[in-house]
Amino acid sequence: MGIFLNSTAPFEAYKITALDKYFVDKTMLIEELIPSIGREQRFLCITRPRRFGKTVMANMVASYFGKAIDSSFVFEHLAIAKSPVYEEYINKYDVIYIDFSRLPENCQTYEEYINRIKTGIKEDLLEEFPELELKEEMSLWDILAKIFQKTNRKFMFIMDEWDAVFHMPFISQKERQEYLLFLKNLLKDQVYVELAYMTGILPIAKYSAASELNMFVEYNMATRERFSSYFGFSEEEVDKLFQIYSETTIRPRITRHDLKIWYDGYCTASGEQLYNPRSIICALSDNQLGSYWTGSGPYDEIFYYIKGNIDEVREDFILMISGEHIEAKVQEYAATAEELTTKNQIYSAMVIYGLLTYEDGEVFIPNRELMYKYNELLLTNESLGYVYRLAKESERMLKATLAGDTQTMAEILEYAHNTESPILSYNNEIELSAIVNLVYLAARDKYRVEREDKAGKGYVDFIFYPEKKNISAIILELKVDASPEEAIQQIKDKQYILRFKGKLAEKAKYTGEILLVGINYNKETKMHSCKIEKINRNLPQAKKTPSFDK
Repeated sequence: MGIFLNSTAPFEAYKITALDKYFVDKTMLIEELIPSIGREQRFLCITRPRRFGKTVMANMVASYFGKAIDSSFVFEHLAIAKSPVYEEYINKYDVIYIDFSRLPENCQTYEEYINRIKTGIKEDLLEEFPELELKEEMSLWDILAKIFQKTNRKFMFIMDEWDAVFHMPFISQKERQEYLLFLKNLLKDQVYVELAYMTGILPIAKYSAASELNMFVEYNMATRERFSSYFGFSEEEVDKLFQIYSETTIRPRITRHDLKIWYDGYCTASGEQLYNPRSIICALSDNQLGSYWTGSGPYDEIFYYIKGNIDEVREDFILMISGEHIEAKVQEYAATAEELTTKNQIYSAMVIYGLLTYEDGEVFIPNRELMYKYNELLLTNESLGYVYRLAKESERMLKATLAGDTQTMAEILEYAHNTESPILSYNNEIELSAIVNLVYLAARDKYRVEREDKAGKGYVDFIFYPEKKNISAIILELKVDASPEEAIQQIKDKQYILRFKGKLAEKAKYTGEILLVGINYNKETKMHSCKIEKINRNLPQAKKTPSFDK
């Protein structure tokens, strides 16, 4: 047993996962891999965004097939144990497990990085097969070929984070090509390969018409249906986890609906909605909602993708932050480009990294967790121009609303309309709602802001649920070429106030003051008008207190 050959590390890691309270059984992936063993189509590359369980699955595959340790005491309790081929394949193979994200100590060069892998595997092989008198100066693939010729033993290659070299700043473009050549020599047309299972974020880079790694069949989330159910959590799986959480957590603070709006929204090629698995587990374990978005390198930052093309994407981002979808053509290999110069390339890369999701030819922000990242972007990057300036005005807009200062509210909206953005023509309520969402961005620190009822093509109403004590709730309705009075009347007619009432026999969710806010934009005069009415939720009837108009 070595560091790479027949290592016990993948099993120990998977055992910890399998014993976790919030474990989800995905072992039937193994049954789907078995028909590929020893076949022509034995080279599989599965790419998914960060935090979608790629490493857990790689550890699982190595733990089941690998002969390093008897893993049956874990797998016999899982779904794969019911498969008719379970006993035939468990712990029967020599597995070479490579985590390409691992670095040698104080690594500064590609040579140091790749030599750790080459030398480590060689040392493991020489120790495992001393009788063959293998020589360390031989190439790694020649050593493996000789072992096969002498013993007829083949190897499974389980490789995680295959694309790690594309994120390491000290590795040059030329060295990345050398890395691809290393993988080609190690795997392509080699009879000693029983199965090659590889994971990563990036699709396999196409550096030439005859790709070095064209023997791999690639499975991404946006365009390939196979393997979709094994990465990310489905509705049913989250239901089960939430039941465990509800039954075992003292004073649970999270609702099932919370999990959906915070962590759902990623789309597979088959149309299934998936939850971010790491965030679900972290939130349930912590008994607290929040952004658990983590990772390494510049690829974590939304701004990394858009900084070279801000003028093209600004309007799209305003709409996406308001919940709209944007038409896009996802290009599978855009993320490997040195520079992202078009909107489609930018959005393609962001889909690959999980910063956007893609469905029916459109990209959009999948959930509230990532929405916070976009809000942070708008409030901290001055180079976004007028979008940044409007976002900064949002603190003043919220203060004016709470104070009933409709004049200041109208002035801020006038300022928004006088900026250079084409979207600010307000041809419909969708565009108006996008800008209103932007000028209330700071409210998200104090409120859970939700767009509620669908009207026409888009969502145009906002409800601000207080998350801090002693502040007013807000129900906001928008109109174009109408009046703020009509907007407030619609709030009343649709009884939006009932959104603050709990279920039968429950304590009301909010019993304080509620502001009814109507905003109208007149396309002919290009003027905004605002009106606010205050009501008290505690009163038996919606008794009015003074209203404010502009």
